[in-house]
Amino acid sequence: MIPSFVREIGVAFCLLSRLPMPALPAAAFERSARSVWAYPLVGATLGLIAGGVGAAALWAGLPVGIAAGLTLAALMLSTGAMHEDGLADTADGFWGGFDRDRRLEIMKDSQIGTYGTLSLIVTSGLRWAALAVLLPAGIAPVIVAACLSRAAMPVIMRHVPHARGDGLSHSVGRPAMPHVFAGLCIAVLLGAVLSGPVVLVALALGAGLVFGAIKLTQHKIGGHTGDVLGATQVITELLVLLTFIVATP
Repeated sequence: MIPSFVREIGVAFCLLSRLPMPALPAAAFERSARSVWAYPLVGATLGLIAGGVGAAALWAGLPVGIAAGLTLAALMLSTGAMHEDGLADTADGFWGGFDRDRRLEIMKDSQIGTYGTLSLIVTSGLRWAALAVLLPAGIAPVIVAACLSRAAMPVIMRHVPHARGDGLSHSVGRPAMPHVFAGLCIAVLLGAVLSGPVVLVALALGAGLVFGAIKLTQHKIGGHTGDVLGATQVITELLVLLTFIVATP
């Protein structure tokens, strides 16, 4: 007999990471929407692993730029780069199509286009540079950014309908507001413990970004997809890292 909250944590890790997990019964995934409160816990774990890789690289005497690159690589490997894939597909679809159906068709195509390539180059380069600035002072920003950015995704899942009748996001379903709010509270509390008041600045800026993402995805495709959620995670993570650079004395 596994407590429901433990099952929900396990489901969240299975959905958002490629970390090895014990096998869960199929019934656990039938209520995947309830697991969104645990998304920040997944982010904190992935951030801790990636930050640990960066800290170990610095301890071994590697240059900070190399340590930052290894940290970014660890973040990507631990998720199978699913969020980066979503960012690329979203960029290609939103700006490569001229109507809703064509945009969704492009987003479903496994091939990457110019917009997707450029979005990955720019966001990955900025995340790499931001990590190079922040890592020497500690790994807290890495953990907080990974945590807050994953708390942002359920907000979109709650407030924007599905654009398709299939896909990973559709299979998860629409989460209830208490579970979304619980995830936000967990992310803010963890952020406050690790970084202090700067988390409030990051939260305010992240809220503005999510609001813009909601409006944009409603305008472009009339709903959200898993790709949109992935894009939101990557850009929110970058925003939080940049916030640490600006707001930390």
